[in-house]
Amino acid sequence: MYKTLNLTIAFIIVLFVNLTAQSNFGINTDTVKAQKFDMGKMWTFESFPFDFIEQEYDFTPSDAWLEKMQKAALKFGGGCSGSFVSEDGLIMTNHHCIRNSLPNVNEEGEDILLSGFYAPTLDAERKMPGLKVEQMVFVKDVSDEVLSSMSSGKDDAEKIKFRNDKIEQIKNQHSEQNPGIVFRVTSLYNGGKFSLYGYKIYDDIRLVFVPELWTAKLGGDYDNFTYPRYGLDCAFFRAYENGKPIKADYYFTWSMDGVVEDQPVFVVGNPGTTERINTMAQIEFARDVQYPMLVKMLKDLYDIYEERVIADNAQDMSLVARLYSIGNALKVYEGTYKGLLDPFLIARKKDFEKTFRNAVNADPELMAKYSNIWDEIADSRKEAAKDAARSFAYQISNFYSPRYLFIARDLVALAKQLQLPEDERDDLYIGEELETTIESIFPKNFDIELNDKLLLVQVNIIQNNLPPDDDLLKKLFNGKKGDEAVKYLLSKSKITNREDVLKLAKSGEDAILNSDDPFIYYILNTQDKLAEIIASNRARNDKETIAKQQLGEALYKVFGESIPPDATFTIRIADGIVKGYDYNGTRAPIKTSFYGALDRYYSFDKKFPFNLPDRFENLPAEFDLSAPLNFISTNDIVGGNSGSAVLNIDAEVVGLAFDGNIESLLNNFIYTTEANRTVSVSAVGMIEAIKNLYKAKSLSDEIINGKRK
Repeated sequence: MYKTLNLTIAFIIVLFVNLTAQSNFGINTDTVKAQKFDMGKMWTFESFPFDFIEQEYDFTPSDAWLEKMQKAALKFGGGCSGSFVSEDGLIMTNHHCIRNSLPNVNEEGEDILLSGFYAPTLDAERKMPGLKVEQMVFVKDVSDEVLSSMSSGKDDAEKIKFRNDKIEQIKNQHSEQNPGIVFRVTSLYNGGKFSLYGYKIYDDIRLVFVPELWTAKLGGDYDNFTYPRYGLDCAFFRAYENGKPIKADYYFTWSMDGVVEDQPVFVVGNPGTTERINTMAQIEFARDVQYPMLVKMLKDLYDIYEERVIADNAQDMSLVARLYSIGNALKVYEGTYKGLLDPFLIARKKDFEKTFRNAVNADPELMAKYSNIWDEIADSRKEAAKDAARSFAYQISNFYSPRYLFIARDLVALAKQLQLPEDERDDLYIGEELETTIESIFPKNFDIELNDKLLLVQVNIIQNNLPPDDDLLKKLFNGKKGDEAVKYLLSKSKITNREDVLKLAKSGEDAILNSDDPFIYYILNTQDKLAEIIASNRARNDKETIAKQQLGEALYKVFGESIPPDATFTIRIADGIVKGYDYNGTRAPIKTSFYGALDRYYSFDKKFPFNLPDRFENLPAEFDLSAPLNFISTNDIVGGNSGSAVLNIDAEVVGLAFDGNIESLLNNFIYTTEANRTVSVSAVGMIEAIKNLYKAKSLSDEIINGKRK
């Protein structure tokens, strides 16, 4: 038996070696073809594919159906989606869309992230400061006006100026005719087409219900972008006008039927950005230059915050929320990077580009205008790659850089202002304001431990992105790496405490500029050079913007509206079906239940990030653990779709989109249906939890009935 087994293994190894010698891991990439919907299914409402939907799903949507889909959907806050789900202005979105703002409405001694929130009456609903939602109520194609304005431009910069001037003119004209509506012109197909959208803005938004963070995001970053999944990632708000709940003309009603395999479903929301139209040169730049740099930085940053959360025993909910945000970004970039290394998916993108270019070159008129685009973009990306690493090494960012660099930057700015006659200085550097400016250079509540750890992130960025013999490396680190380099910098610095910073600031411009402080040295020897790189990039980007617009024009002329435009954080509707998929040698179910959430809780011994609130220790008898919690579908979504309603063919809510699975992370560049899935909270599960677990009966009644009692 063992001999037979060994012979079999030997045969497989030989076969595998032979196959990989001929192709990439057994894939003959020359035979791989692009698929029909590789460019996605994020349809615009002005170009909705009625015929395709009827043929695909044996369902004929009406104009009234489409209008309801559009006007019941919302753009929520700064980067999510939402929907009206009752005539009394009730809004549904994701918990994670509002997570970072919930501490703003905590009352004394309260922590909504930890305990959740429910307002049983209108008086108890809490206004969210600064939160707005937008309802798209107007759409018009303005492509001819915008594109014709660009034709008289003598160069790329002038064409862009004329385009922007025309866009402002169009917006102003419609604003005058339609008071109360905010107008924006959106570029589609990279500028191959332009649409004017008008929005009704609601800026009095009040919190009605959110579960605890632990319930909304069970499993934290471990389970993020995974499936099976067990998150009650929902939140409910209400829109007010003149101190009263609005009366919504369009809202989605609720379905309590659940979902079944192969059921058609539609996601309506505001996908953020995709780059599926990008050329292979742009994709390879992202894969080989951009993503590796970002992944390394995010890994270092995540380790810092994970260590702090664990040391705090996950008690500081704002710190946990920060960790989750960094972890989400890390998984997105790392997952996308790994996806871009997949030879099969890259082969599909290459085949599409080949087909596209051949179609352009087959038409003499298109060939004369567009055939050089791909080479122009390739040359531009080659030039961008030359400066990318150095640019990253020279940047300082509020996201990952230690405050030491900002202190040094402010000191250098102070010195340069002091070199000027007083009547030429900025207001902050004159008279009493000068003293206030100096006092503010060293921040209050300076977290030494955190900034020392962030310094390691910055050190790694500098050392990973500059050549080993670079003079800046020699001066800053004296041959030391990692933690040793951090210790060396801190030992040499004169600006690590408030007293020393004030002393140096008051010593005058020469003392600052001639200081041998390593952080000041870094600022003096990088920021002017960074400005030169940015200026060079700006000129190159202007040229590439025009080339990308021409690429979009060509795409639209070759394929028309059979290919939807890339996502632009404007409203789209995506069709799909409820469907399981194969993974890890087994089959993913179309839905999960609350039983699964308890299993994660107990299987991980109730430890972070698989902890649940105390209410799960003594569940109400009427709470049905078998109720569906999450489900999956093949809809095309990306970031920005968070909070989108998932709807059946009757425009009823069957779910709330909150994530994609790991296999969906390449959605930025290509849409696939083999295993790429949208993950949603079940409409049935939300009602089960709201009514029977959280005892928010008036809210569940309003959702089911579509209005308040």
